[in-house]
Amino acid sequence: MNAHTGLLITLPARPENVAVVRHAVAGLAERMGMREPAIGDLKTVVTEACMNVVIHAYDEEPGPLQVEAFEEDDDLTVVVRDFGGGIRPRPEVERSSLRIGLTLIAALSSSFEISGGLGKGTEITMRLSRGSGAGGDLTEGTGPEVAAVEGAKLTIGAPEMVAPVLSRVIGAMAARHRVTVDRISDAMLLTDAIAEHAPLAFGDSDVSLSVSDGDGGIDLRIGPLPENAAKKLVNGLAIPEVGGTLESLADEMRVEVDGGGEFLIVRFAALAA
Repeated sequence: MNAHTGLLITLPARPENVAVVRHAVAGLAERMGMREPAIGDLKTVVTEACMNVVIHAYDEEPGPLQVEAFEEDDDLTVVVRDFGGGIRPRPEVERSSLRIGLTLIAALSSSFEISGGLGKGTEITMRLSRGSGAGGDLTEGTGPEVAAVEGAKLTIGAPEMVAPVLSRVIGAMAARHRVTVDRISDAMLLTDAIAEHAPLAFGDSDVSLSVSDGDGGIDLRIGPLPENAAKKLVNGLAIPEVGGTLESLADEMRVEVDGGGEFLIVRFAALAA
């Protein structure tokens, strides 16, 4: 069993992606046993910290927004990072997120720290009380070398956290598209089944996946996986009792192989406009 019990998500710093982060972290918090009022505060501070990155971190094209969440003693620690020019006020921005947002974060967090500077990027660390439990962080792969991404890249350290985090991310992205409630339910059912078998496929490694959305729908890319592990995931979707498989709930499912390993690709198509 991997010692890490956290979440690491990297995605472009765009306003519509803030909801994806908020849902992912809330799913993690629920699985950790955080109470509903505390989850409300958590959503608020995560939203404000991410919006500060969206508004202030990058001058032109959105760069990467990276969010790490993990158990620490009796708290949930959330770290929001950017790799841009650092937080700095812009007179033309109407929303007063920089001043009010950071004040609100400090008020709702058990502790709050901001580091970085002009040209160095910014890191906001927040701790919120969540109850009992302990765990570790996911620091590998963080730092200025992180490149911009077009989808959400997630690393999940505890297998039991995959289902609540992934289902919320898929749901948040599906809400942007012409996707029926039935298709969203299908997507949730399928991703829950994949999450259940993810530990078998990944072994002791952290679960790595990415989710991207475009005009055509949502693509879930799981991996890199060891050889034949993608087949194990697909086989785990079988329902012997009825002679069928949950694979049919996806519009497309395939295995890709490149130099990095195997990847299971699952596609949920949007309705035609």
